[in-house]
Amino acid sequence: MSMTDPLIPVPTPETQPFWDGVESGELRLPRCTDCGGAYFPPSPGCPSCTSRRTEWITASGDATLYSYVINHRPPSGWDSDGPMSVALVRLAEGPMLVSTVVDCEQTPQALILDMPLRATFRRFADTDVLCFAPEATR
Repeated sequence: MSMTDPLIPVPTPETQPFWDGVESGELRLPRCTDCGGAYFPPSPGCPSCTSRRTEWITASGDATLYSYVINHRPPSGWDSDGPMSVALVRLAEGPMLVSTVVDCEQTPQALILDMPLRATFRRFADTDVLCFAPEATR
């Protein structure tokens, strides 16, 4: 039995379309075909109406910064040895997810709540991951 790094995502059948999107440079989300709501994290059923009729969409990549903390000891495998944000991001399609904000200083002065963000992708260890950059830097 091999142990994997706990920080490296391991796709499951429910999350594979999301990770395929990340590999293609797209933010993909599940959406309910009954109520129309997009949601995250991926699951076989809609968390709003419990329908199992869902599809995958390519999201806009637009988001806003909802909340964050600054981790001053980022994980090994990340490109930086300095601080790194752990951010709660609200997507334009509605769902919130945890990610990080890149391409800006990792300070309270630079990480402004409600700032517009845009999805981007970065290499982490042996995989690509979803991150967000301030809209002004894109």
